[in-house]
Amino acid sequence: MEQTTPVRPTSGFRRITSAFNGRLLFSCGLLALSQMNFGMDLKAFSTTQAMPFFVQKFGTRNPTTGTYAFESYFLSLLNSLNYIGFAFGLVSGCYISRRFGRRVSIFVMCIWAIAAAIIIVTAERREEILAGRVIAYVYVGMELAVIPVLQSELVPKHIRGFVVGTYQFGILIGSVIMAVVCRGTSDIQGHDSWRIPFYLFFIVPTLVACGVWFTDESPRWLLLKGRREDAYLCLVRLRRGAFSDEEIEKEYQDLEAATSVTIVEKGGFVELFRGTNFKRTLLSVGVNLFLQLTGNIFVTIYGAVFMSGLNGVNAFTMTTINSAVNAVFTLLSQLLIDRVGRRPLLLVGAVIQAAALFTMGGLGTIVNPGYPIRVAIAVMTTIFGVGFCLGWAPVSHVVAAEIPSTRLRDVTFSFSSAFNILAQFVISFCIPYLLYAPYANLGSKVGFIFGSFAVLAIVFSYFYVPECKGRSLEEIDELFARGVPLRKFGETTTTQVEIEEKI
Repeated sequence: MEQTTPVRPTSGFRRITSAFNGRLLFSCGLLALSQMNFGMDLKAFSTTQAMPFFVQKFGTRNPTTGTYAFESYFLSLLNSLNYIGFAFGLVSGCYISRRFGRRVSIFVMCIWAIAAAIIIVTAERREEILAGRVIAYVYVGMELAVIPVLQSELVPKHIRGFVVGTYQFGILIGSVIMAVVCRGTSDIQGHDSWRIPFYLFFIVPTLVACGVWFTDESPRWLLLKGRREDAYLCLVRLRRGAFSDEEIEKEYQDLEAATSVTIVEKGGFVELFRGTNFKRTLLSVGVNLFLQLTGNIFVTIYGAVFMSGLNGVNAFTMTTINSAVNAVFTLLSQLLIDRVGRRPLLLVGAVIQAAALFTMGGLGTIVNPGYPIRVAIAVMTTIFGVGFCLGWAPVSHVVAAEIPSTRLRDVTFSFSSAFNILAQFVISFCIPYLLYAPYANLGSKVGFIFGSFAVLAIVFSYFYVPECKGRSLEEIDELFARGVPLRKFGETTTTQVEIEEKI
C-alpha cells in the first residue's frame, strides 16, 4: 500500500518537529546528551579552581600569610595540558569513525571519559589531577571529531542547522547543571565541595555507552563502505512516518549519487589544498580559529577565577547566571539558524562580543575601581555570553560541519579542528600570564585584545562565510564546484532545486 505524503509545515516550530520520527529523535537526543559531559567538565574545572578546599589541596601555601593559592604556571598547565588529550582524541576519533563507524567511535570515547572520572575523583596530587584532565579531553576530542559530523549526516537538510546547533546547547546545559551543583557545594567545608561535582562525570558517558547501540549508523558512512542495503534500511528507519516513500527514495538516490563519486575519487590529505577544496579548508580553519580567538576561553575557563578577584562579586553566583543566560541564547540561535541563516547570526554575535569586550577593557583602565565598576565588569561577561551563544558558539559548528566536501568531510573537519585545539592551548596557557602580576597584569584590559579579534570575526563573517541555509550537503558541493562566489551562495539556484521545482 502506498504511503501518503505527510503534510509538512513550512514555518514555525512544527517545521522542525515534523521532520523527526521516534528513531531520529532518540539518535539526536543521545548525541545531544553526550555533549553535556563536555560542558560539565568545563564548568566543573573552571569553578572548582575558585573553591578554597580545591586550592588548598592542589595549591601552594604562602608561609608568610598562611593562605593557599595557585601559581600562574600551574593554572596554565591545568587549563592547557588537557589539549594534548584533545589532539589525541581528535586524531583517533577521526580514524576510528572513518574505519569502524561513528557508533564505535562514540563508544570508545565514553570509555575514556569513565577512566578519566576515576582518576579525577580519587586524585590526591597535582600530577593526578593533571593526568585526569588530559585523559578527560580525549573524550572531548573524539566527540568533536564525530558528533557534529554524524548529526549533519543523520538529519534532513532543512533542520541541519538546528540539530548541529545542539552541540553547543548540550555543552551549555551541562554547564548550567554543573554551575548549580558547584554553587551548592561551594559552601561545604571540606574536600567534598569539589569532589561531589566531579562524581557527576560518570553519569553521561555511562548512559551514552549503553544507548549508542540502539541508535543508527550514518547512511553516508554505510554507502562509503559499499553497504548499500544497510544504508537504505537505515535511512528508512530515520525517515519513516515523517517523510513519504518517494521523498525517502529521492534522498537515498541523491546520497548514492554523491557517495559513488566519493568512492571512485577517494580524497587524500593533500587534496585539502587543491582547487575549491583549498577554499573550503581555509573557511573551516577560519571558523575554528575565530571561535576561540574572540574571548571564549577567558570567560568560560577563567571566568570564575577572574571574577573571584573582583572583590564583592560572588563568582559562583555569576557563573550560574552566565550559564543559564548562555543556554537560553543558544536555544534561541538554534531556532533562528535555519530561518535567518548562518551569516546574520555570526555577524550580530560578533558585534555584541566586541562591544562587551571593549567595554570591559575600558572599565579596566579605571584606577582603584569602586564596587559598581567591578559589578559592571562582571556583567560584561554576561553580555559577552549573549553574543557568543547567539552567534559563534553554536553556528561555527554548523558551518564547520557543512562546508567540507562529502569525500573529505572527516579529514577537513579534523584538520581545521587541529587549529581550534592549537588556539585553545596557546590562549589557555597565556591567559594567567596576561591577567596577573608579576607578568602583564592586564586584568580586565585583556578585553582590548579579544575585542580586536571579535572585530576581525565581523569582517570574516561578512566577506567569507557562505550562506548554506536550507542547502543539502550535496547542493553545497555543487555550489563550490561551480565556483559560485561565497557571498552569492544564498541566492543561487542549484540543479537539484531546479529538478525538484519541475517535479
